[in-house]
Amino acid sequence: MSLLNRMTLLAMMIIAMLGAGEPALAGLGQPSPWQLGLQESASPVMTDIIWFHDFLLYIITAIAGFVLALLIVVMVRFNARANPIPWRTTHNTLIEIAWTIIPIMILMFIAVPSFKLLFLQLNVPAADLTVKATGKQWYWSYSYPDNGEFEFDSLMLKDGERKEGQPRLLAVDNEMVVPVNKIVHVITTGSDVIHSFAVPSFGIKIDAVPGRINETWFTATKEGIYYGQCSELCGKDHAFMPIAVRVVSEQAFSAWIEDAKKKYARNEGLPSTAVASAQRLPQ
Repeated sequence: MSLLNRMTLLAMMIIAMLGAGEPALAGLGQPSPWQLGLQESASPVMTDIIWFHDFLLYIITAIAGFVLALLIVVMVRFNARANPIPWRTTHNTLIEIAWTIIPIMILMFIAVPSFKLLFLQLNVPAADLTVKATGKQWYWSYSYPDNGEFEFDSLMLKDGERKEGQPRLLAVDNEMVVPVNKIVHVITTGSDVIHSFAVPSFGIKIDAVPGRINETWFTATKEGIYYGQCSELCGKDHAFMPIAVRVVSEQAFSAWIEDAKKKYARNEGLPSTAVASAQRLPQ
């Protein structure tokens, strides 16, 4: 293939990527085809994360542009043809002070919103609801300590089990259900190895470590289903333990809790879904 044909093919690929329309940007609750950038925000924390990402992008672009301009100046002004007798100056006090002070000021400028965002993520406010997520090989189990003695497993749906509209490798049989506009306190642990509970549209990601309790929080501002995945390399089926969070109205959540108390009630110290989960495993 000639150089011209290769350049034409590359240009067509770039145009196709840029011309993909709205789906090429961020999706709400799940990835979109040809997606560029972060998923659409569905929580205050994620809104701040997106703002901070864009804020850093402007700074990075300005620095990269400045360095590129310096490189061009050096190549034009200080090549052998334009400057046959090289300068013998080895120090410039003003420049050396500037390239020390200016990066420090830039880092301080970045630090203020960075620390604010970290505090927002790590300082768990008074919660309206607590959900315990336990990472297992390779699925998640959920319990609601404030709402009764029940627990259920959440396993990925296979290709033949998914309904129309449910995303592949993300849809599950039993979703984690939470009410909209309520502060949800999520505590995580692992039953075997280290997992990681992550839902991009909520801006949360926290390790689930065996023998330890970690915590995070979110407030879902829109109803819908939001997907995530285990973000820790936890074993051979790491890619097949998705997270699905269904956000519903407060009334629908209350009704779901009453139904869940019966459907997932513990029997003889074990969750009722333990039997159902065992039936899904290959014999």
